[in-house]
Amino acid sequence: MAEEENKVEVPAEEQVPFEMQIQRIYVKDISFEAPNLPTIFTQEWKPQLGFELDTQTVQVNDDTYEVVLHINVETTMEDSKDVAFICEIKQAGVFTIKGLDNMQLAHCLASKCPEVLFPYARELISSLVNRGTFPALNLSPVNFDALFFDYLERQQKAEAEKEQSPAPLAN
Repeated sequence: MAEEENKVEVPAEEQVPFEMQIQRIYVKDISFEAPNLPTIFTQEWKPQLGFELDTQTVQVNDDTYEVVLHINVETTMEDSKDVAFICEIKQAGVFTIKGLDNMQLAHCLASKCPEVLFPYARELISSLVNRGTFPALNLSPVNFDALFFDYLERQQKAEAEKEQSPAPLAN
């Protein structure tokens, strides 16, 4: 009986559990270029890999978001600087996300959703490079949590520096 008296009823509207559902995963854009074929195959294979990564988010409706993972890989030859190939993809997904505050939602959209998309993007890039008959390219995993928290830290430092800088004098 004493246990029943100590129970606290939480209103139903406060009991919203975190929910993330993948609605769809798809390729939004794809490009593969090998501008120096076939002469690039006559050179010794000493590649230099350039890698760029970006994400974009668009709110589709109240709890649904499209997240696009944009990856650009450019490989040049170390000696000649000739471009071997450029592979650019936009791997996208539609996610329904509920039960998070603004900071948690930002983290989910910038880290957790790209984390879901990355294996698809990685496989697609590997496949495209293979179809170009270049040596296998397997991208290393990406720590999206570290990227997100690094971004937050840089943003906070920039805001702190802005607050500390003296205001311009009025003429």
